[in-house]
Amino acid sequence: MGTIDNKERAKELTDKLKDKLPEEVLKYFIDKCDNKVGFASSLGAEDQVLTDMICKINKNANIFTLDTGRLFPETYDLIAKTSDHYDIKIKVYFPDHTKVEAMVEEKGINHFYKSVENREMCCFLRKKEPLHRAFKGLEAWICGLRRDQSITRFDNQLVEWDEQHNLFKINPLINWSEDMVWNYIKENNVPYNELHDKGFPSIGCQPCTRAIKPGEDVRAGRWWWEQPEKKECGLHNRPVK
Repeated sequence: MGTIDNKERAKELTDKLKDKLPEEVLKYFIDKCDNKVGFASSLGAEDQVLTDMICKINKNANIFTLDTGRLFPETYDLIAKTSDHYDIKIKVYFPDHTKVEAMVEEKGINHFYKSVENREMCCFLRKKEPLHRAFKGLEAWICGLRRDQSITRFDNQLVEWDEQHNLFKINPLINWSEDMVWNYIKENNVPYNELHDKGFPSIGCQPCTRAIKPGEDVRAGRWWWEQPEKKECGLHNRPVK
């Protein structure tokens, strides 16, 4: 099918599944796509909820994450804790070390603070390229986006056609609130990152994430030196050059 057909198909699927629970949306795609659907987990609170739901449907589902090389120690601990808790193997994808080394050689170790272009280059090599490899052979990917997380995510839908990766993108929690996420975590004893209890609602790479201040947006601590409309790594919405 062409891109227009895929966009229309995504709209049809959104209309069909819009009143379903996230668990039902997940089951629909896991049953329909089998090993052609993958869950890209960043180990955030939303993604931990989805991991719990997915494991209750099919523990052999494809769950993977990206190790950028600059994650928090607490994030690595959570990868191990989650794998043990659900008795699963989370596949970890790494960036191409030769390209990262060349970038650091040319730009410096913390070059991403100097410009949006530098930061997007870092995100591209450490996230987008490994994700591209993780997507090989897939027809759809599951994601933990919520609409109220950021102004860059207001327009996201339950099911979308991802033109960057030529895949259907499934956002089962798109209409959930933050309270709904944490209520699920507490009620289902879901392991989560300890940094969430220390003022980190959104957690990425350590140099690019800080705790937020009272009253700040939940993603204010991500790339805090940039304007809000720039705050995506390129995996969602805005293509990275």
